[in-house]
Amino acid sequence: MNFPDYETLKVEARGRHLLVVTLNRPEVLNAINTQMGRDLLDLWTRLTAEPQELRCVVLTGAGERAFCAGGDLKQRNGMSDQDWRHQHEIFERGFFALMEMPLPVIAAVNGHAYGGGLETALSCDFIYASRNARFALSEVRLGIMPGGGGTQNLARAVGERRAKELILRAQAFDAEQGLQWGMVNHLSEPGKVLDDALVAATQIAGNGPLSVRQAKKSIHYGLQADLLTGCRFEIEAYNRLVSSEDRHEGVRAFNEKRTPDFKGR
Repeated sequence: MNFPDYETLKVEARGRHLLVVTLNRPEVLNAINTQMGRDLLDLWTRLTAEPQELRCVVLTGAGERAFCAGGDLKQRNGMSDQDWRHQHEIFERGFFALMEMPLPVIAAVNGHAYGGGLETALSCDFIYASRNARFALSEVRLGIMPGGGGTQNLARAVGERRAKELILRAQAFDAEQGLQWGMVNHLSEPGKVLDDALVAATQIAGNGPLSVRQAKKSIHYGLQADLLTGCRFEIEAYNRLVSSEDRHEGVRAFNEKRTPDFKGR
C-alpha cells in the first residue's frame, strides 16, 4: 500500500498485514502541529476507505522521551482565535477518524503522553505503555480543556469520578497507575513497548479480519446504547459473518487441524 511522503509521520509496513505509524517530530517531543493534524487525518481517512490487506495498526512516537507532548504550543503562541479554531477543527476530525476506523489500532506509548498526546492514545483501541511513561490531561492549566475526546474517553476508561479528579486537577499519573485504573492494558520495559505491541498486533492479524472489524464495531457502538440494543447490534454484526468465505474457511481449518488462510472475504 502506497502512502504520501508525510512531513510529520513515519509509516512502515511490517509484512502484508501490519502497519507501524510513528509520530515523527522528536525535536519537539512529537507535539501535534497543524501539519501533523493534516497528516493524521489523511492517513486515518485513507486506511478507512482502502485498508487493502492491512489488518492492524500500531501507533507510536519517535524517540524514547515522549509518545506525544500534545498540541504544539510554540506554534499556537500568538495564534488568532479564528486560526486556533481552524486548527482545532483539523485535530477534531483526525481524532474522530481514528476512533471510527474499522482497523484495530494499538497505541504503543513509548514515553510521556500529555494533552492531545493522551487523547490520541485514548482514541486507539487499547494502550501498551512503557513503564517510564507518564500521562496527563492538563489543559485546564492553560485556560482551555480537553477537546479531542479526552473528557469522554478517559471517563470511559477509568470511571467518571477519577477522570474528573485527573482533569480538573490537571494531575499527572504514571503507567502503573494507568494499568491499575484500566486505561493501560500492558506494561513494557523501556525500549520494548513497540515489540510487545507488535506481538499483540500479529495475533490480531492472524484472526479473521472481517470478524475482528465486526467485533470492534460491536463493542464500540454497543457500549453507547442500552444493553439490549447493544446485543441486537451484536447479532446484526454476527449475522453478516455467517455467509463469509472466512467463516467457512475457519470451520474447515478447525476440522482439518490446520491454520486458517483468511482472505477478508
